[in-house]
Amino acid sequence: MLYLVGTPIGNLKEFNNYAVEILNSVDYILCEDTRTSSVLLNHYQIKKPLKSYHKFNEREMINKVVGDLQQGKNVALISDAGMPGISDPGNILVNEVIKEELDYTVVSGPCALINAFIMSGFPTPFTFIGFLPEKNADKNNLLMQYKNVYGSLIFYVSCHNIDKDFETLYSVFGDKPVCVVRELTKMYEEKTFTTLKEKYNGDTRGEFVLIVNNVKEENSLNELSILDHLKHYIDLGASKQDAIKYVCADRGIKKQEVYKIAVEL
Repeated sequence: MLYLVGTPIGNLKEFNNYAVEILNSVDYILCEDTRTSSVLLNHYQIKKPLKSYHKFNEREMINKVVGDLQQGKNVALISDAGMPGISDPGNILVNEVIKEELDYTVVSGPCALINAFIMSGFPTPFTFIGFLPEKNADKNNLLMQYKNVYGSLIFYVSCHNIDKDFETLYSVFGDKPVCVVRELTKMYEEKTFTTLKEKYNGDTRGEFVLIVNNVKEENSLNELSILDHLKHYIDLGASKQDAIKYVCADRGIKKQEVYKIAVEL
């Protein structure tokens, strides 16, 4: 049996008795960083072999883990913090286990996106997007898929990228309400309400979750002329090429129609 076990996202006391029981029962535990996981396991006096399982060796480990499961071994997968498979290793293994028709289950635990969403007070439905890609073109292509998805959009953000990510989100979504949650369940946990235009001006240390309230604008951009529609996105910081894509998506028209007008800019 494969157990996907949620681990504390900040406070060690978040770990539940069932999770401790499961980790004490398995043959070995897969984890991202053995040093990080050892702190948790030592706190709960869990003495089981640890095997490193992270995004750089995930595919290499699949055959070994699946082979052990097929032989009747019990294996647990944990991440450094939170639920495995959510912006952490696990998805590939789960799919392989499904393919091989092996038994698996989830042992509930903390999840940063759920905690942060509840703290924001923003409306459902919500959509979890996770970390943005590194390249600007990839970021824009991804975000454009969610531009007209109304409700709460949830992002994980690195402390090193928070300023740039705010700029990118503003260029696509315009000025929308944002809740910034930092260091969930830790001593310095805090939440800040701002907007994409105002950005975040607080402490940039730690782990961040951003919840964007993508409320539908009362005045549709489609009521503008195509030229003014283009200018709207360019004024928000989008390139001319990206502005053309955004206008085409908003209006449901072909690129050629917008490109002819964009030449005037």
